[in-house]
Amino acid sequence: MAKQKAKQKQKQVEKPIVKKVKKRKQRTVPMGIAHVKATFNNTMVTITDPAGNVIAWSTSGKCKFSGSKKSSAFAGTIAAQSAAKEAAAIGMRECEVRLNGPGAGRESAVRGIQSAGITVTVIQDRTPVPYNGCRPRKRRRV
Repeated sequence: MAKQKAKQKQKQVEKPIVKKVKKRKQRTVPMGIAHVKATFNNTMVTITDPAGNVIAWSTSGKCKFSGSKKSSAFAGTIAAQSAAKEAAAIGMRECEVRLNGPGAGRESAVRGIQSAGITVTVIQDRTPVPYNGCRPRKRRRV
C-alpha cells in the first residue's frame, strides 16, 4: 500500500515540459509591391517587400467567396482590401501594383488597395502576351 501511494505522489509531482517559442521581431516595411493575378476563376493578391519576401496575401476564395462569385470584380476588391490591411498593420504606406491576367478583378483590386489606406505609386501590366504560342480555348457559344 505504501509503495502505491508513493507512486501516485510521484505522478502528481511530474509537470509537463513546455517548449518556449521565440517571439518574432516585428519589422516595419514602408514600401512594397502588390502582385495581383486576376484569372477567369479567381483573383490572387500577394504583397511583398521590395526584395520579394511575402508580407501578406489573400484570394477571393480565402475571403469566403465560392464558385462563380470568386471571379467577380467585387471579390477582387475584398481580397485586395484584406491583404492591404494586413500590410498596413505592419507599417506599409505605399506600394506599386503589378497586374497579371485577364480577369474581372484587375482594376477593382487596385481600388481595394487604395481604399485600405495604401498609396499606389506605379501600376504595371505584366500580363504575358503570346507571340502565337499555344492554341487558345474554344469560343463559347451561349
